[in-house]
Amino acid sequence: MSTRPSKIVCVGRSYADHAKELGNAVPDHPVLFIKPPSSLRSLSDGITWNKVWGNCHYECELSLRIDQPLNADTDPAKVLDAVSAVTLGLDLTLRELQDELKKKGQPWERAKAFDGSCVLADWVDVSEIQDWKNVQYRLDINDELRQQGDTSLLIFDIAALLADISQVFSLEPGDVVMTGTPAGVAALQSGDQLKMTLQGRTQAFVWTTFVK
Repeated sequence: MSTRPSKIVCVGRSYADHAKELGNAVPDHPVLFIKPPSSLRSLSDGITWNKVWGNCHYECELSLRIDQPLNADTDPAKVLDAVSAVTLGLDLTLRELQDELKKKGQPWERAKAFDGSCVLADWVDVSEIQDWKNVQYRLDINDELRQQGDTSLLIFDIAALLADISQVFSLEPGDVVMTGTPAGVAALQSGDQLKMTLQGRTQAFVWTTFVK
């Protein structure tokens, strides 16, 4: 990434099946939270977390890089033009800690925004995306399919998500938007090998990482 993001904006419960698998209501409006730049890691760094906090769940997500400022913009064409690159990312979640915090009515940051909680693959030019409502991706762990993403199943489409986010957080060049995860999340195990595949216009982009 050429510009370090000022923030990573994440969307929770953006696929109905994922909301249901965690016992959450399907939202009427996008559920937003932020990861700081310190949460970023590359695939080569592998996946690590402080085991004292319990299990860490994988959440594979289509991720967008913003290269034009967006501030309270609602025009679908304008918000989509602000995206210059896409990739797949892992929104890592300390699920037991998150559940504990939610029960206490406390914020999620300890479970969602810790150092290393955002693992991004290499950026791919946005020209690989022909139709934002027809993007497919998948996550395999140890050669077993775990998650299949399809943007046609998003509760809020990509343009609607970006427009909504820009009403709340001004998006600056370099910022990242993680668009939410499909069903199939579960705990990672030491030694797991993760393979993420994004189906582009001309080819499939494949990236791997591992749990230390």
